[in-house]
Amino acid sequence: MEGQLNQYIRTEFAKVQENFRRMAESGPLEQQILGTVALCVASLRSGGKIMFAGNGGSAADAQHWAGELVSRFYYDRPGLPAIALTTDTSALTAIGNDYGYDYTFARQLEALGREGDVFFAISTSGNSPNIVRACQAARGRDIHVVGLTGQEGGKLADICDICFRIPSPETPRIQEGHEFIGHIVCALIEQEMFPKDGR
Repeated sequence: MEGQLNQYIRTEFAKVQENFRRMAESGPLEQQILGTVALCVASLRSGGKIMFAGNGGSAADAQHWAGELVSRFYYDRPGLPAIALTTDTSALTAIGNDYGYDYTFARQLEALGREGDVFFAISTSGNSPNIVRACQAARGRDIHVVGLTGQEGGKLADICDICFRIPSPETPRIQEGHEFIGHIVCALIEQEMFPKDGR
């Protein structure tokens, strides 16, 4: 039994390494990260905000990244306006009850979003109905949309300004890729908004 568990662990390590190797060798990924940071910094400098949404593990990512921006990432600096649309249980249940679960994030974007804001749409499949509707609501209000999904892209691939497609069909690998991108984006936003050591 122990040998089987050890083999499973080694196999999972190999999958992670392969996934990140493919990501590291993707030229478009690097440009997408820089483009995303530029969108976010431009929005923040003009008084805008950054919003995040996802379901399940992707909801946890939304809350994680919003927290990194509002609080701090690498060093102390003023907070940045970021909102996870996954946290207000009263709004989520009211919208779900009155309009249906597919509208949980779209309705919040309609109420809170403004032209020039940035919305991060997180869906490993790229087809989550409430995330797709949120993207449509965002685009209708001239809110920039950054998608994070899996290798197929799903419906998000065609309705985002920038769409990160992690090169794996497995949900855990996709989520690990999303976490890596989220951390890099948060770090670079922090550096651009509050340069440290004369940068």
